[in-house]
Amino acid sequence: MRAALALLLFLAAAHAIHRGKAYVREKVCQEYRMLGKENFRTLTIIANSRKYSNGTFEEIGHLVREIVSLAETCCADGADPSCYDAGSTALSVKSCSADSPFPAHPGTAECCAHQGLERKLCLAALRHPPQPLPRYLQPSDKELCQAFREDPREFADRFLYEYASSYSQAPLPVLLASTRTFLSMVSTCCISSAPIPCFLKEKLERKTLSLLTLTSNRICSRFSAYGKDKVSFSYLASLAQKVPTAPFEDLLPLAEDAAELSAQCCDSVAEDCMQKKLLEHTAKVCAALSAQDGRFADCCMGKNLMENHFCILAMPPAPAPELPNASEPTNKELCAKDGALHATRFLFELARRDPSLPDAVLTKLYDFAGKVRGECCSTKDPSACLDSKRKRMVAELLPFLVKASQLCGQYNQLPFLEFKKRLRESLTQAEPEASPAQLEQLLEQRASFASTCCLPDAPPLLCASKVSSELAEVCKKGFCLL
Repeated sequence: MRAALALLLFLAAAHAIHRGKAYVREKVCQEYRMLGKENFRTLTIIANSRKYSNGTFEEIGHLVREIVSLAETCCADGADPSCYDAGSTALSVKSCSADSPFPAHPGTAECCAHQGLERKLCLAALRHPPQPLPRYLQPSDKELCQAFREDPREFADRFLYEYASSYSQAPLPVLLASTRTFLSMVSTCCISSAPIPCFLKEKLERKTLSLLTLTSNRICSRFSAYGKDKVSFSYLASLAQKVPTAPFEDLLPLAEDAAELSAQCCDSVAEDCMQKKLLEHTAKVCAALSAQDGRFADCCMGKNLMENHFCILAMPPAPAPELPNASEPTNKELCAKDGALHATRFLFELARRDPSLPDAVLTKLYDFAGKVRGECCSTKDPSACLDSKRKRMVAELLPFLVKASQLCGQYNQLPFLEFKKRLRESLTQAEPEASPAQLEQLLEQRASFASTCCLPDAPPLLCASKVSSELAEVCKKGFCLL
């Protein structure tokens, strides 16, 4: 499979068959011949299922057949040198047709307004946003074997599609290894004379890889949504809530290390980048925090660092310690060269004092801090601008922060039915003039927010959208500071 891994960079950048230049044709044909048709096809399914994670199985199938057919035809001995360019052009034309069988994308119409190479490059750059949460549910062992025996090829294709589209942000080498070992497990155990012990053994051997897939998909989804700087803050805030007694100076390097890991490995085609860097990072976290917090010490006791990291990720926030009110940075500090660090330190202090504030709210505050500094620090009177923004923040945002903290605090402490009961009671008191239908709509809206965004692994893009919607309600106007 090392030859397959050598193809990953090509798959990530050029699998849409778009550039139409001879050197790309030679690259495609070289890899096609080296891998063989079936391995090339497998990787094409994985790459395009990741890229078009909202596409249907049938749409991905159409695209895969076209790509494999193009390689098979134009890489044959004696094929016309213009075959590849003509074929990729025909593929872009089909993508732009009204009845295109390929995955739909909102940006397709804009791309199709161009011609030639520009159109191909534009189409190749399209990518679906990641799934908010992994949707793949592994069937029972009996169901797996039944589907495998009915049609092994159809089973493999559908699994590759479902798994790769569900974990579309996991690095390509991780997905390749995870899908390959899963299919190997099924093909081995479903013909075994003792399938139950076989599955138990194979699943135990795959446990680390399964955790790596789940964890790296979460890490890289956050990196894709936030970028490096905001990922660093998000991780810092999470650590501040889990170990609120740890000082800023201890946690910031760990947050920066996590962000660097994401930047290096999420798009890397190096075979072991994510696993190696993640294990190194986990060792750093355990060395820094085990002595400061018993829960970290417990998570770090295991010999399997991947399991240790997953334990830390799943750790809920700790109760807030008794701390004095955090000192706000002065206007002069905010507009100084290290103003961003002063703002980050203040938000860190806010996070560790309120363990119920969810990531989506804290990262909105981080965005707001950067926006305000950008708007005010370049004006003639930065202090007047910053003072004005502070007044608006207290008026508009403080009520929302209190409500978000209360909502997530109750959600994380109560059974769901009890949580909904109390939420209904509080909404009835807060909105006495609302009709039963309006109350029910508000109840479902708040319950949906809590069940999605109050969790440690909350989907960042979806929850950012929900926070914006909630803020619009609180502000009672068309915009908010956030």
